[in-house]
Parts: sequence; C-alpha cells; structure tokens
Amino acid sequence: MISSADPGRNAQAGLYTDEQRRRRDATRWTLVQGVLAPLQFLIFLVSLFLVFRYLLTGQGLALTTLSIVVKTLVLYTIMVTGSLWEREVFGKYLFAGPFFWEDVVSILVLALHTAYLAVLLLFPLNTQLQIFTALAAYAAYLVNAIQFLVKFRQARRQASLMGAREDAGAGASGAAPSPQAVG
Repeated sequence: MISSADPGRNAQAGLYTDEQRRRRDATRWTLVQGVLAPLQFLIFLVSLFLVFRYLLTGQGLALTTLSIVVKTLVLYTIMVTGSLWEREVFGKYLFAGPFFWEDVVSILVLALHTAYLAVLLLFPLNTQLQIFTALAAYAAYLVNAIQFLVKFRQARRQASLMGAREDAGAGASGAAPSPQAVG
C-alpha cells in the first residue's frame, strides 16, 4: 500500500491529529459534507437506475440526461465544499496527506463528469457516447465513494479507540467500544 502521510505526521496518530479533529468538529463544512455526500449518493442511485432503464428500453432519455446533469452539478458543489473543508482541517485545499488518494480519484471523477457535459454539448445526437461517458464517470464515482466510506470508518474507529483510551485513563472499565461506535 502506498503511504500518503505528510512527513511531519506521526504514522501512529491515525487519520487526524488532535488539532485536526478539533478543526474538523468545529467547521460548518463537516455538516455540509455530511448532508451533501448522502444526497449525492441518492441522486447517483436514481440516475443510475434511469441510465440502465434507458439502456434496456430506449425510453426516458430526457429524464436520464437531466439526472446526470443534476448529479454532475451536485458533484461540483461537493468538490468545492470538500476543498473548503480540507483547507480548514488540513491547511490545504486538495491532496492533504490523509486524503491524497481520495482526492486523486475525485479529480478523475470530476474530469469524467465534465467530459460527459462536453459530450452532451458537442455531440448532442450521439446518445450512446453520452451514456457510456456517464457510466465511466459513475464507475469512477463508485470507487471514490468506497474510498471515502473507508476513511469515514477509519475516523470512527480512531475516535472510538481514543475514547476508550480516555476512559481507561480515567479509571473506566476499559470495555471495548460498541459496534455502532466502530462503524
């Protein structure tokens, strides 16, 4: 596995340092991302259904196209707000150590969704090219969504472990965290 940790970062520290965790919890962009990410995934699922319905039946091209454009606009929004979140938490807009590879794939996702819009405008009658470009964008998006779900789980696990250490240090039982806390 390729490491993307910043040179000054303790490899044992986990996904966030204490200061980064504090900034993450304090910024409004965490809530914005927490709302936009599941919304984008829901739009993706509806749009994917419409794409496959169009491929199977040849019906609903206008609605399918609209759903892909809406998905792309939500993606642009989440990329901008995600960059603002990353800036507040890690001090850089993109490619912060813990999210380096997620950002690399996010740029690919962004490029493919933008390519879809270009194909839609430049080749309005080539629906096959439009649909297959959208499917390529959606495949990359799915990989990226899985990357972020893994990071989300890592963050929850880190928070759970830190909470258990704090409890143990305060004389608590030291019981293992609940499955809900781990993710």
